[in-house]
Amino acid sequence: MNIYNENAIGQGWRSQTRQNTHLYAEEVKAKATKTADILGIPCEDECGLSEYPNLPDSIHPGVLSGQALMDLLEDAKVKGYAIPAVNCVTSSSINACLEAARRNDAPIMIQFSSGGSQFYAGKGLDNSNYQAAIAGAVSGAFHVRTMAEQYGVPVILHTDHCAKKLLPWVDGLLEASERYYEQHGEPLFSSHMIDLSEEPIEENIEICQDYLKRMDKMGMVLEMELGITGGEEDGVNNEDVDKDELYSKPEEIHQVYEALSPISDKFTVAAAFGNVHGVYAGDIELRPPILDSAQKYITEKLGAKAPKDKKPVYFVFHGGSGSSVEDIREAIGYGCIKMNIDTDTQWSYWSGIRDFEKKYSPYLQTQIGNPDGEDKPNKKFYDPRECIRAAEVSTVDRLQMAFEDLNCQNVLGLDPPKEPANTLGPRRGGLPV
Repeated sequence: MNIYNENAIGQGWRSQTRQNTHLYAEEVKAKATKTADILGIPCEDECGLSEYPNLPDSIHPGVLSGQALMDLLEDAKVKGYAIPAVNCVTSSSINACLEAARRNDAPIMIQFSSGGSQFYAGKGLDNSNYQAAIAGAVSGAFHVRTMAEQYGVPVILHTDHCAKKLLPWVDGLLEASERYYEQHGEPLFSSHMIDLSEEPIEENIEICQDYLKRMDKMGMVLEMELGITGGEEDGVNNEDVDKDELYSKPEEIHQVYEALSPISDKFTVAAAFGNVHGVYAGDIELRPPILDSAQKYITEKLGAKAPKDKKPVYFVFHGGSGSSVEDIREAIGYGCIKMNIDTDTQWSYWSGIRDFEKKYSPYLQTQIGNPDGEDKPNKKFYDPRECIRAAEVSTVDRLQMAFEDLNCQNVLGLDPPKEPANTLGPRRGGLPV
């Protein structure tokens, strides 16, 4: 059976699909309402923008979906940058991501894992049926939707690895998006990852097809994993897998493309090219040319229906912590439009707290009494906002490096952000961090 659109010419099947969904995208954009309007909160400066100088006019401040989301992914592929995707577990880590994105004049992807979602809800809640993880992710989604507009940056709101046993978690989130879509004409989330890399490839693809059909109705993107990312993350341990399993084959990637493309163009592929979660001292061999080989293989199969850039697949990069800039940029050149960042931002957040404690240690031992006097209070030092802000600043600085490595700076075309005014702090005033 010929799975490709016979009328697809020039830009190929993906571009034809985008043309076919143009009216749908316009309808969604017309229905969509700013979260600030829904909540009745101020929306000033960049929050009020409807588009950006350097991006397609569908892209706006706040959470993206539908055509706006696809336009952003295509812009990244064409211009040669990748969007940093950061796992968040608190409103503080979300705010640090948004601050970093605005500072770098760039989009960002904010994502939740199942464990991170449960933590967002609170470890005191029962999670027997993943109810805490569902509630936590939904709560985080509303925070992202509210604050992304305020920071004036476009955000892809995503969930990370979802193995087969975790599918009820994503099912709950899709139900939340379906309800949100009925009311506002857009889904609550932008995208979800289904990670069935431990299952037979036929089962992996079949389940992903079912989810893509459901998600495409709302303009959502499906991220699927093919092959295995090594290391350990959020309870998924692949530290001892055979090294051959860390490298996807072009034929397998084509099999995925051939199965999903007839349903929708709204999917990305986390292909394995030696990626490993975490930072390790062992022998890790990234092979970005695997992505190039897959693009060429699929382009050849598509023939005249292939896109002009000969990069039919949107690839994503997992296990990027500790990777060389050369490997990262090589992968971007082969169509990688997103890179996960988790281990390094976990360290930067902790490092900010550690350095704060080290700097002010004499003031953090008792509530009263410090080097300035036995009767001097220490409240302005142990106020949680102080060490948390130090963690945020450290994380913003680390993300600055990530944006630079990913060529993801000055993407929006906005002026540098203004210095915040009327910032409120602890009763005795904030400390320099």
